Amino acid sequence: MAEPLLDRARRAGRRLRVNGDARAHYVICGRDALAYWVVRALLATELQAGRVRITLVVPERPRSDEPDGRDLQGVEVVRADRLDEVTFRRAGLAGADGLALLHQDDVGNMHAALCAQEVEPRLRLVVRMFNTGLANGVRQIFPDSAVLSDASMAAPAFVAAALGEVAPTHFRHGGRTLYVARRDDVRPTDVVCGVADTGDPQQVRLLPADERAADLVIAEATGAPPGTELAARRLRRARRRRRPLTVLLRAVRSFATRKIGVAVIVLLVVIGVLGWLNGYAAHEDWADSLYLTLVTTLSGQDPNPDKSAGEQIMQVVLNLAGLALIPLITAVVVDGIVNARLALHSGRIQPERSGHVVVVGLGNVGTRVMAQLCDFGVEVVAIDKVPEPRGGALARRLGVPLIVGDAALEETLQSASVGGCQALVVVSTDDETNLQAALNGRAVNPELQVVLRLFDGHFAERIQQAFGIGVSRSVSYLAAPSFAAALLDRAVIATIPVGRHALLVTEVSVAAGSSLDGRPLAAVGRAESVRLLAHARTGQRLDWAPDPRLVIVAGDRLTVVARRAGLNALLREAAPPPPEDPVVPTPRQPEE
Repeated sequence: MAEPLLDRARRAGRRLRVNGDARAHYVICGRDALAYWVVRALLATELQAGRVRITLVVPERPRSDEPDGRDLQGVEVVRADRLDEVTFRRAGLAGADGLALLHQDDVGNMHAALCAQEVEPRLRLVVRMFNTGLANGVRQIFPDSAVLSDASMAAPAFVAAALGEVAPTHFRHGGRTLYVARRDDVRPTDVVCGVADTGDPQQVRLLPADERAADLVIAEATGAPPGTELAARRLRRARRRRRPLTVLLRAVRSFATRKIGVAVIVLLVVIGVLGWLNGYAAHEDWADSLYLTLVTTLSGQDPNPDKSAGEQIMQVVLNLAGLALIPLITAVVVDGIVNARLALHSGRIQPERSGHVVVVGLGNVGTRVMAQLCDFGVEVVAIDKVPEPRGGALARRLGVPLIVGDAALEETLQSASVGGCQALVVVSTDDETNLQAALNGRAVNPELQVVLRLFDGHFAERIQQAFGIGVSRSVSYLAAPSFAAALLDRAVIATIPVGRHALLVTEVSVAAGSSLDGRPLAAVGRAESVRLLAHARTGQRLDWAPDPRLVIVAGDRLTVVARRAGLNALLREAAPPPPEDPVVPTPRQPEE
């Protein structure tokens, strides 16, 4: 710990020598919503009051309609499409305190980190990576670094929402393993504190003043399986066996196009009518009439000039119908083979299912959600526009059917048996497609549990009010606090998603001379904002039931669960007072 602190002191001195600015400087590189939320999280910390400088590196042109932070006030923006030494020098990386690489490109982020090392060898580095297996390699190259995956952080919340259970948030702190659960699912002696009252889905109350009103609690693990595993077991019992006959009927139904099928049916009706008339004219019974009709139509044999004129006319017409029937049969066979192969390749031919979960979008988040659902033993059907999405190989390895198509179309959702599924998890990167898929899913099954990924919180609230789709998540919003804390070298112990909100569990150290120094522990907790979990003196173990009258002294460690705004206020109160500007004596004026 001493070496990073020494490096920071050197960087602060270097900043002061170069441009006379002693503020902490952080460089953020990104092009999507994660960069936006990380910058906002940094601006909301205790460093906001004129003691932090943020430089945001974004592409020349926005890649999507989502905000990426370039319009935030108080942020220096550098536009560049390449993250190389030239760009980092333009951004003032030399002497900076930290660099966050937030692009969705593992190899590109690694290359940018190597370029940044050429500009500033001793740098706090935070890297966004989907492949967390590269984390050890990054830490070997960059000792003062953190490798995080926003998909891994957000996936449990989507899984829990799909199964209708509490997000499986586990964390270990102070020798205890804690997790989030419903109060009714744990013993009263295992409850550490209440975190939310979710009785009214329209208005979730976080950290209510009366802890007994909270039905969502933090509890100490005692070996019982969490709620998500219990829900998965219920789904496994409710799952039905696949029906091969249904698969065959659906395959036959998709064997030929509608136009060819109509033409064949019309022609067969004409042949049937003519065959009946031919048998009636020849005074044959129905069996002989069927035989003569088939032979005449398919082979054109048995010419007989001794037949009556009516029989001869029927025979000629049947021969002409047979000439038209042969090409149609050939067209049906060829078209059917092509359609069947395309349907099998795209996954449209699927058995009717019930009790499964449909995941739309196998990107970073969708892949993690699919894998976790499979780990719980839940049957999954995936949908993606791309034939080979990021999670396609994993889907094949796990035996998850992949339907290639537009989830905004009702026929694609029908192929995934959305009418009988347990939940529809829509996590593609296109808000418009996500919303359309959610609405179409609700149109097929009004009682369907929909988990929707949307960026804009206000838009999500309007969607919830208008259509009753109340479970919506923002991956970037859930993951941003951990990225910002890692950049500040302040570890967030856990992030607890509750609806569209996120509660943070962290440890705060009280500095000498701070606002909290000398005040009682009761001053830490604030209703619906901050709740104290544990307290520890310097060198002592955590006390999970501290006396609220105990006086706080410098060096105390406070473990709290808090909302973002409450945590930022608490960090400001625990921070040391700002240094006073030196008083420069006014030169005396010479006497006249």
